[in-house]
Amino acid sequence: MSTDSSTKTVIGHSAADKLLLYGGLPLLGLVLGFFLPRIADWGAKQDWVPFQGPLELISRWDGWWVVAICLAVGLIGGVLLAAMALEDTLKTTIGNTEVEFLKNQRTTRVPREKVALVFLDGKEIVLQDSRSAELAREKHDELGAAARTKIQAAFRAHGYPWSDAGDPHEAEFRRWVEGDPDLSPAANAVLKARSKAFDQGDKGKADLRELRQELGKLGYVVRDRDKKQYWRSVH
Repeated sequence: MSTDSSTKTVIGHSAADKLLLYGGLPLLGLVLGFFLPRIADWGAKQDWVPFQGPLELISRWDGWWVVAICLAVGLIGGVLLAAMALEDTLKTTIGNTEVEFLKNQRTTRVPREKVALVFLDGKEIVLQDSRSAELAREKHDELGAAARTKIQAAFRAHGYPWSDAGDPHEAEFRRWVEGDPDLSPAANAVLKARSKAFDQGDKGKADLRELRQELGKLGYVVRDRDKKQYWRSVH
């Protein structure tokens, strides 16, 4: 966590984390690249190891240029993995006028005047308005009591109303079942579409987010637990 000259607090990867990622992963890539021909030679001699054809091909390579290419591939691969790890980590910037969430090149900004309550729901940072509708729900990557304390302190330092007890509307959530008579047909249709998106893995994450927003427009809040959906109405 850091505070810049504009009195904004940033929660995300620290400078040490970035150094570890951009130093450690490329180094690991170099090591793997250097030993790749030897690893391929060993694997080609083991009947139980898959991809025997490519392994035999690599094991037959010889010369300094082979090592050079493997080192280059390992280095580039390590840098790309480090960049992907940083991109997939939530960066939260808390200011006196707005909160900004950045992840996977997607930015969500919430003006301070709209925020009536902030709390943690498991690993998710949740911002609610005065009607109990969700303005944002973003999964943070840090674990443990220290991380929770850090997030709480950051929001409080900028004057955001924080709930230590979590969601004050916790008891209102109900598990969704298809065709729930207490929901509108449109809400049931959106929740059914979300239930299918769970089975798409990473490809379904964008749909889950977009459909959550659609439910918000219909006057409902949804949260997910082990691929099960729980909903409540906005007040």
